[in-house]
Amino acid sequence: MRVLLLGDTHGALDARVLALARRCDLAVHAGDVGNAGVLDALRAACGTVQAVRGNNDVVWKWPAAQAPRLAALPLTLHVELPGGVLAVEHGDRTAAAVRHARLRRDHAAARAVLYGHSHRLLIDTGARPWLLNAGAAGRARTHGGASCLVLHATTRSWRVQARRFPT
Repeated sequence: MRVLLLGDTHGALDARVLALARRCDLAVHAGDVGNAGVLDALRAACGTVQAVRGNNDVVWKWPAAQAPRLAALPLTLHVELPGGVLAVEHGDRTAAAVRHARLRRDHAAARAVLYGHSHRLLIDTGARPWLLNAGAAGRARTHGGASCLVLHATTRSWRVQARRFPT
């Protein structure tokens, strides 16, 4: 199974990330989506989308007509994949200095944790659960270009590939 991992679009999904979604079975968004159009574009590209709410996914930043879609976004998700569970949250509820320790503690049963908020691409497979941050898949604070991750999940193994699209 190929899973597109992304976050921090803030209402603008990079076209190259969207093109990559067309080659994936599922897209998982780690929050700060920005508007329902991002989710709709991902759904059209790969069929299935799961997303969490970020600190910028608030009613006064989304179009009023999309309030029910925003309200439906959970703060955390546990996505069942071949070979394990991917836990997802935005990552804004903890200070950066202790974020990784808390994510590993709070999601100890997961194989990996996807989070956002920092806009910094990260693949930490040095301990379980793995910590994954896809960076920013939109235009805001991309730190060198829009980015995302592709998780290749089978019952036997998981492999993560980083993708960066220069500005």
